[in-house]
Amino acid sequence: MELIKTSLGVAVETDGGEVLIRHIIGIGRNYAEHATEQGADVPERPMYFTKNPMAACLDGDDIVIPDICRDPATGGDQVDFEAELCVVLGETVRDVPEDRALETVLGYCCANDVSARWWQKHGSGGQFCRGKSFDTFCPLGPRLVPASEIPNPQNLRITCKVNGQTMQDGSTSDMIFSVAHLVAELSRGTTLLAGTAILTGTPSGVGMARKPPVWLQAGDVVEVEIEQLGVVKNRVAANHAKSNGNSL
Repeated sequence: MELIKTSLGVAVETDGGEVLIRHIIGIGRNYAEHATEQGADVPERPMYFTKNPMAACLDGDDIVIPDICRDPATGGDQVDFEAELCVVLGETVRDVPEDRALETVLGYCCANDVSARWWQKHGSGGQFCRGKSFDTFCPLGPRLVPASEIPNPQNLRITCKVNGQTMQDGSTSDMIFSVAHLVAELSRGTTLLAGTAILTGTPSGVGMARKPPVWLQAGDVVEVEIEQLGVVKNRVAANHAKSNGNSL
């Protein structure tokens, strides 16, 4: 299934029509080693945050770093990469039991949960949404693989490369909370619309945890690859550069 741009954001082309990505939910610290590398506790319950759906972009689009993510007054260089498995729901659900949660999934794709760390941790009162929601900060792709082709989403290798260097290399088997658990838990008492995208957490190796930290810079090329799903590849640009969708 192809991912496309519409006037209302990114959508999935299906036989029944377009399914708009209406809501993006992120999961924090869902890999124990990622929690440990940043000196944080391993969560006992899933840690949730949201991303603006208009942050979504596609394979080949530029990741554009806005001025306020480079200005020394607002944290200076700070933009980081996070390779993640994205789950898109194909039906509207509420209180779905865990044993049938995967039945509600439309498909899976690669995601890069691009994050401006100062805005995430210091610039927004402790809320993650601002630092995760800048335009182009959610590359998705290269296409949405139907759930029927991925019977077990908990056994997929996931990597991230920056300029050809492997920065993250893990497996979805290392998730603390499985895809089925996340869908079931998120839907408790809450309606999740068809087209909800869930970013299921990132393995260790992110830029902020390295010594010295590794921040994305204009000209960098970031590749998130997940076994059976392909590669989403994006170049990094600064300021107000515009992508024509074919920059790579």
